Amino acid sequence: MSTTSKNNSENQEVDLSQISKKIGSLFEEISNSIFKGILFIKKNIIAIGLLFILGAVVGFYLDKNFKTYDNQLIVSPNFDTVDYLYSKINLINSKINENDTVFLKETVGIKEPSKLIKITIEPITDIYKFISYNDENVEFIKLLAEDGDIKKIVNENLTSKNYPYHLIRFSTSKATSKESSIAPIMAFLNNSDYYKIMQKEYLNNVKVKIAAYDSIISQIDGILNSFSNVANSSQRNDKLIYYNENTQLNDVIKTKNDLVKEQGINRIELVNYDTIIKENSTTLNIINMNSINGKLMIVLPFLFVTLFILIRFFITYYKKQMSKL
Repeated sequence: MSTTSKNNSENQEVDLSQISKKIGSLFEEISNSIFKGILFIKKNIIAIGLLFILGAVVGFYLDKNFKTYDNQLIVSPNFDTVDYLYSKINLINSKINENDTVFLKETVGIKEPSKLIKITIEPITDIYKFISYNDENVEFIKLLAEDGDIKKIVNENLTSKNYPYHLIRFSTSKATSKESSIAPIMAFLNNSDYYKIMQKEYLNNVKVKIAAYDSIISQIDGILNSFSNVANSSQRNDKLIYYNENTQLNDVIKTKNDLVKEQGINRIELVNYDTIIKENSTTLNIINMNSINGKLMIVLPFLFVTLFILIRFFITYYKKQMSKL
């Protein structure tokens, strides 16, 4: 029994000794690697310095002369033209990917199509604006949210495409202007014979509605004025007058307020309906600083030095392996 215990103790001591030696050799290898690295840098300090300076110079030149500009355009599609709008933007983007500068210049009208990098469109998530249009939208959101997450419903394609505002983004390799890019794109989006007819009918309907509502409001004003005149007359005569008719004055006043509110919306629609795709705001020439854009002066020096080190190590490794063969 004592012999077995003694053997186990000796085996543990051997294992600990081997682990200690391995740890010591590991630290020794790390120390040697660090020292070799120092010797490598010392030996190639001139080449590394020149590469670092070269990378900085090249990076500075590229950052100054080759920039990417982001441009944003907020639009609102009228007359149920959401799918039409998205298909048009996707068409332009496909022509950019195909490098079809003839289409972009002659059909779309962009003056410098070769400078256009990409164009995308996405809805501006505004659920409050969406449900403020009418009560049907509120019920629609409630119905969709019964069997799913409301956040997912709000952002999914079926809902988001029906938001009133959409954001068009396009990138250029050169600073652009409204005349050379925004105006041609908007002209291309609004060039539809079918939707021009729809626009005319929508405008006529709104004008008819405004005229009808003005007439109703005028009639309500007449009723309210007559009531006010009778009330004032009774006060002057100091007599008490009873109304047997069911005038429902509160309902009349509420109806007038609703009509006035509706008229305000109608007049805003007249302003917005002047084009098929309404341009709301534009932001041009935002320098893109994502990824390595505008940072090449910092990135290239380290990239050149890293490539130099990798190449030297590969050459050393190759020579070592060849010597073995």
